[in-house]
Amino acid sequence: MSLRTQLPPPPPPVEIRAWPGHEAMLADRAGVLAELVRRHMSLGRLALLWLWAVLCALGWSLVGAAMTAFEQTSDFFSAVLALILVVMGVCCVVPAVVLVAVGLRRDRDIRRLLVSWGELGRDPARDAGLRMPGTALVWLLLSYALCALGLYMCFAFPAAEEAVQESYGLVTLVMGLGMIAWITGLIGLVKAFTHRRWVMRVLAGAPAPQPLFSTGGGAHR
Repeated sequence: MSLRTQLPPPPPPVEIRAWPGHEAMLADRAGVLAELVRRHMSLGRLALLWLWAVLCALGWSLVGAAMTAFEQTSDFFSAVLALILVVMGVCCVVPAVVLVAVGLRRDRDIRRLLVSWGELGRDPARDAGLRMPGTALVWLLLSYALCALGLYMCFAFPAAEEAVQESYGLVTLVMGLGMIAWITGLIGLVKAFTHRRWVMRVLAGAPAPQPLFSTGGGAHR
C-alpha cells in the first residue's frame, strides 16, 4: 500500500517484443512476477494492512471515548473534550481509510499484471517459488480469525445482557471496532483466495509456451 515505487509495466504487445529468445522472455517474466507477488502477498503487506487497521481502530476509539464522555456529563467542558477527541479520531480514521483504499486499487492493478505476465508462457521451475502456500495460509488463517472476532464484536457483544446495561457510546465503540476488524479480515481473505485462484488458473493452467521468436531472434507477428 505504499506509493514509493512504481509497478512494473505490462508485457509489450506481440508485434513489438524484442526479447532475444524464449528463455530471455521467461527470465524477465520470472523477475516481474516475483516482484509483483512480493508486493501483493508478502507478510510485510499483511503487517501494513493491520497497521492501517490499528490506526483506524485508534481513531474510532477516540470517537467512542468522546461519545461516552459527552453521554455521562453533558456540561460545557465535557462538550469541548468530546469535540477535541472527535477531531483527533477523525485525523486517525481518514488517513487510514484513504491508505487502505489506495492499497486496494493498487492490488487490483497488481492482479492484472500478474495475469498478463503469467500468461506469457509456462515456467514450472521458476513458478514454484511464486506459489507461496505458507504465506497464503498465514494470510488466510489470520484474516479468518480477525473476521470471526469482528463479527462477534458486531453482533454477539451488543446482544449480551451486560452490553444492554452499558452506555450507548460503549456499544457503538465496540461495534465500530468489530466492523473495522471484520473489513480488515475480509480484505485479507479476498487476497488469499485471489492469489490461490491466480496460481491455479495462470501458473498451473498456463498454456504450453508458443514459439514467439524466429531463428533470427525477431518476434513473429
